[in-house]
Order: sequence, then structure tokens, then C-alpha cells
Amino acid sequence: MTVNVEIDGEIAIVTIENPPVNAVSGAVRERLLTLALALDDDPNVRAVVLTGAGKLFVAGADIAEFDRPPEPPFLPDVIARIEASAKPWIAAIRGAALGGGFELALGCRFRVATSSARFALPEINLGIIAGAGGTQRLPRVVGVTEGIRIVAENHSPDGVEALRLGLVDALVDEPLVPAAVAFARSVAGQALPPSSIERVVSVSAPEVWTEAETRVTAGARGAAAPPQALLALKHGIEHGAEAGLALERSTFLALRATEEAAALRHLFFAERAALRPADLRASSPRPIETVGVVGGGTMGSGIAAALLNAGFSVVLIEQDEAAVLRARSTLSNLFESSRRRGRISDDDAAGWMARLETAIGYGAAGRCDMVIEAVFEDLAVKRLVFAELGRVCRPDTILATNTSYIDPRLIADGLPGPERFLGLHFFSPAQVMKLLEIVPTPETAPDVLATGYDLARRLGKIPVRSGICDGFIGNRILRRYRAEAEALVRGGVPIAAVDAAMRAFGFAMGPFEMQDMAGLDIAFLYREAARSRREPLPDMPGDLLVRAGRKGQKTGGGWYDYAAGDRRPRPSADAERIIAPLVGAKTEMAGEAIVFRLMASMAEEGHAILAEGIALGAADIDLVEVHGYGFPRKRGGPMFQAGRTGKT
Repeated sequence: MTVNVEIDGEIAIVTIENPPVNAVSGAVRERLLTLALALDDDPNVRAVVLTGAGKLFVAGADIAEFDRPPEPPFLPDVIARIEASAKPWIAAIRGAALGGGFELALGCRFRVATSSARFALPEINLGIIAGAGGTQRLPRVVGVTEGIRIVAENHSPDGVEALRLGLVDALVDEPLVPAAVAFARSVAGQALPPSSIERVVSVSAPEVWTEAETRVTAGARGAAAPPQALLALKHGIEHGAEAGLALERSTFLALRATEEAAALRHLFFAERAALRPADLRASSPRPIETVGVVGGGTMGSGIAAALLNAGFSVVLIEQDEAAVLRARSTLSNLFESSRRRGRISDDDAAGWMARLETAIGYGAAGRCDMVIEAVFEDLAVKRLVFAELGRVCRPDTILATNTSYIDPRLIADGLPGPERFLGLHFFSPAQVMKLLEIVPTPETAPDVLATGYDLARRLGKIPVRSGICDGFIGNRILRRYRAEAEALVRGGVPIAAVDAAMRAFGFAMGPFEMQDMAGLDIAFLYREAARSRREPLPDMPGDLLVRAGRKGQKTGGGWYDYAAGDRRPRPSADAERIIAPLVGAKTEMAGEAIVFRLMASMAEEGHAILAEGIALGAADIDLVEVHGYGFPRKRGGPMFQAGRTGKT
């Protein structure tokens, strides 16, 4: 049974029990509708408490149903029937009340919650809007200003704030259900207050809507749903609840059918699966409290910041006092920047620095549960680091390399206890980027691999397992993407046209702008190393630029020119002259055709990665591209694009 009923005297207790998140699936909706009718007709029942089993109320609709035609009974009808009940329904909320669950609570005449409850309408993150009255009931309960924040701007109040806003009628302590039953008895038989949809709300001044539209549109960054959610809310305030409900529902259904919504659902399921790989469910992660980081440069400091932010104690290991001081200064500046932006408090920053220990030499690594190497991308240097770590660390200490290209088996060659070693490829800046490529070797123990996934979860990152190949998943596809972009330029397509097409597709930067920001010399040195190994690599346009001293923004010029202190790219006659020997006659190509070429190249490389067993599934490749390389989330990823009837 997905919905259980218990009678406590004159109070009916209705509990939604649909694990794992009590989603309002078709079976739940049908049962609730039946109960709403039956309990109204039961003369022995005076009020109904509605709650969720376990640690949460209801975390939304069953998203799996979104890829099928809507199935009756529809959630708006279920909520309307509960709202119209002659006997009051009291929502008793602990944990998450999200999406359809939040809308269900709004349909109840009263709401009680624990202080740690959390309310949100996160549908806009899935390319849709609340579709069961959330855009209409909520502003009538909390007011227009707060309603806009929750409906269209992802604001998520807890129980304490919900009480202040009037969203809940009382805060209660655990045990929740007895407290809710006591509240129900106190209101049973009294005159009922207006339902949420019947409450009067004032029409806001024009400037309120203008400011909100500007703010929401900017925050949406091109996503369709947030402005549409605001529009539905506004329509209902200006034209009445019935008109607002009608627009909300039609907008919800229209957005649900879009490619953007399908892409976001695809990523939602992929992200949820990424944290719990099926083959590791029997393996418990090792306990990790203190983590060592070898190397305090940009990457090492970023990894240390991410660890400190997640509550770990960190030992940052460097070679000398000057390097230690630089690393501490870098971390202090990172925390100060976060404090100025209001992301952390003074106490947070002080606490993080208190949990940071810096050390010269490897002796302090002996106290660590895990050590992550983050030194220069050079095999000989990395092998020296692990030789020292193998000497001083406990036999059960997990050892990880942050290499982005080098075969981890070569790095760990000769390491005592190779079963405790794996690759953890962070992306820069490590304290911000959400992707963590996890690269086990054939010797990596299952519990060590499980610990890598658990570390990602604790850091708030998306873990993706990669097999061993040159560049793993992400950098291998990036290399193919950049090579195809350069092939377009060699064919006469203007550099700026390629970048403009990819920005229009949704990337923050085109491939040449991105190379200029990162530095052209990185890929150049990689190609030069391959050439030194006698691999047959022809000269690329980017090679000519680096040899001419144009390495990107840091030298004032790469594919583009840059003025001092200004990162805006300007077309460069010098760059065109330098690469001219490798470039054909100018040609025009439509932006859609450019996108198709580059997407096809990424997908083709992705299919090769799958065929070789480097990635476990196509969705993993999409997660890598979205979370590590700026692929536009609303497009789902290159493999998702390739699967949409073979077109971008």
C-alpha cells in the first residue's frame, strides 16, 4: 500500500509511504483522491493529518512519469478535492516538501512542520514549472514578493522561516505525528479559515513586476522555465486564481514536452545514479577524517579548500617554507573572497583555517587517512611523491593521484599496497567545479573505490568512473572537440564564427576563447611530448601561435588579441597572418552547421569511449561534459544530443 490510514480517535492519519522519496505517483494520487472522498463521508472523523513516512514529507512527483502522457487522476484535481474537504486536512511536515509535495501541503487547510523542514518548488531546474497550483496558492499564502523568490528563483525556506512567512501555522517538535494530531484536535470543529486558493492577495505595483522580470531573466541564464513561472504567478494575481491555474497548467504541459525539459530530466536521473553505482552497494567506504594534499599550487589549494569546506581536517604538504606561505596565502584569499560575497561567515572562515595544517616534507602524511597528490603533471615527479608516501603512510592510508592525463598504473608502479591507490581527477578551480573523475587501477580495492565515491558525495561533487586511457573521458573528448574546431578554421571558417555558434548553442565561451583563457601552451606541450615520442602529429594552427609567442590571455594574444587588464577577445590580424599557411580560403558556414560538426565529433569520440569500456554508460559522458567542461545543461550533453533522432 502506497498510502496508509490509521484512526486515532476522531483524527485520521494518512501516511504516504512510497520509497525512496514518497513521490506522488499515479497510485498515490488515486489513493489520496479515494480517501478524500471517504473521509469526508465518515461521521467519526473530524480532521485528517497528512504526512510522509520516513525522514521526509513528499519530495515531488514521480519524474519517471514525465516521459509518458499524463495519467489520471491528475495532481491538480487531487489537491483541489483535498482543499475542498469539509473536514480540515493538516499537513505534518518533516524533511523535504518539494514540488508536488509542497503543492499538496498548500492544498491542506493547515500546515505544521519541524524546524528542519524544507520547502521548495524546484521544477524550474527540470525545465518545467509547478503544475498543480504552486504558482497560485503560494503567493496567496506568503505574499507576492516571497512567492516570486520561491516559485521562480529557487529560494528554499526551512521550517523557521516558513513560520515567519505564514507558510506553516505552527512549528512542532518530534515526534511529529502526535504533535500534528494534537494540533488537529485543537482546530477540529472550528470555523475553517479560507483555503490557500481563496485568500486575498493585493495586485503589486508595476515596478515590482519589472524588477522581478529583470532579476529572474538574468538568473535564468537562458533557461525557459523561470520566466514562465513568474509569468504564471503574475497572471493569476492580475486576472484571478482560475485564470492563473489554467495558464500554469498549460505552461507546465507545454514545457514538459520540450527538448530542454527532456535534457534536464536526463541529467537528473544520471546525477542521482552517479552517486550510487550498483556494483559498489555491497562495499562500505573507509572512514576518512584527515586528508593530506601534496602540492599547494592552484590545484592543490583548490582541493584543500574543497576538503575544508566539507568539514575535513587537511594537512597541506609542501617542499619549503616559501611554498607553505604561498599556499596558506592562497587559501586565506579564497576564504576571504567567499566571506566578502556572503557565502560563508567569519566563523566559517576561521574554522576552516583552524582545521588546516601545513607541513614541510612528508612526515605529517603518516597521520592522514587519505593523501591526494596534486603536483606538476610529470610522471617522474609524481613517482617520487608516491615513493615517499609509500614509505611514511600507514598501510591502510588511501593514496590518490590528481593526474589528468598520465596512466595511474605508471604512477603507482612499485607502490606498497597498490590496492589502496586510485586516480581522483579534480577540475580547476577544484573548490568550485562539481565533476570528479574517479580512475581505478586493476588493483584498486572495492572499498577504496567506494571511498572515492563517498568523498565525492561529501564534497558535493558528481563522481564519474573512467577507465584508463590518454586524457580519461573528459580531456579525451576535449581534445577531439578542439581538433575539430581547428579543422573548421583550416577549412576557412572564421575563428569568431565558430566561437559565436557555440555561444549561441549555450556554451559560456567558444573553443578558441576557452583555449585563450586556459593557455594554448598546455595542449602545445602535450603535442610536443607526443612528437618527441615519434608519434606522427602534424603541425596545428595552435602550434604556430605558441611558437610565435601567442599563448593566450596571459601573453596578451592567442587566437585573439587582448588589451592590458581586459579579457574581452578582439579579432587579431596577427593571429590570422601566423596561421595563414595552414588555412584555406575564407568560407561561410551557418551556425547550425558549425554546431552539428562539433557535436558530431564529440559524440563520435564518446561512442569510441563506450566501445572501449572507458565509460560505463553514455549518461556518464554527458555528466563529464556538463559538470567539467561547460556543456550547456539545457542541452543534456553530447550523447543526449546524438540520441535525439540523430540531430543536435
